[in-house]
Amino acid sequence: MYDVIVIGGGPAGLSAALMLGRCRRHVLLCDEGRPRNRRSRALHGYLARDGIAPGAFNNRGRAELVKYGVRFRSVGVTAVTPGANRFKVSFTKGADRATRFVLIATGVTDDLPAIPGFNKCYGRSVFHCPYCDGWEWRDRPLAVLGRGADGARLALGLKAWSADVLLCTEGSALTRSLKDRLARNRIAIRTERVVGLDHHRGALSAIRFAKGDPARRDALFFTTAQHIHSNLAIRLGCTLTPRGTVKTSMRCGTNVPGVFVAGDASQDAQFVVVAAAEGVKAAVAINKALQQREILD
Repeated sequence: MYDVIVIGGGPAGLSAALMLGRCRRHVLLCDEGRPRNRRSRALHGYLARDGIAPGAFNNRGRAELVKYGVRFRSVGVTAVTPGANRFKVSFTKGADRATRFVLIATGVTDDLPAIPGFNKCYGRSVFHCPYCDGWEWRDRPLAVLGRGADGARLALGLKAWSADVLLCTEGSALTRSLKDRLARNRIAIRTERVVGLDHHRGALSAIRFAKGDPARRDALFFTTAQHIHSNLAIRLGCTLTPRGTVKTSMRCGTNVPGVFVAGDASQDAQFVVVAAAEGVKAAVAINKALQQREILD
């Protein structure tokens, strides 16, 4: 019987496992090795770790868990079945295991557009977060791929990093007030459908449209739909937010007793440093819940 099984070995899961290990809890960390930022060359905005490669960050985190007795398995989780004060966790390989608490930290998956060249550039010159990658492309010709108000907001936000921003709306409508605001901020608009990204080994050079001339750009930021990477929380009956992430409390608890969710799949901001902090908050809440079961009045 484990005290906690942590599902997902990114910043949230690693931070939770570290804190729980320091609390002398019996912890199993499961990860299938497909993090959201696996194509990124560096993560940013994490004090004392700014610029570290995501893979190096995760490997260093795993190494720190060893001395606290946290166990690690490179497997996916296929099911979590509730029982009396426990859960049965089933894996893609190996025997089932029982645990008192479950922490889901599997993150989200971005729905990438089916544009030729997009996948080759993703993580190199195509990004979803200007806070994570805007600095590296400051004062360069930038583009935004986004529909409606979401695209307009991202384009306006990118003005903090570059004066030269182009919004590609993929034919979606913009209100007159949005068009006027974009014009006042000198943001050009292309409404034609994007048909391809010209690049050299992932380095963007131009955006091609169904009509008109290509637009020379050095980097592109996009805003599209996303979905939680694992449906385990949904199958357990966890409540979702309007944007499709799991609704959680301040300490990362869900409406399902014994089930916690931390990281990008929760309702907080999607940053590595925030995910790590959420993992710690969830760990503290789980440890306190375990203490309530163990300490006699």
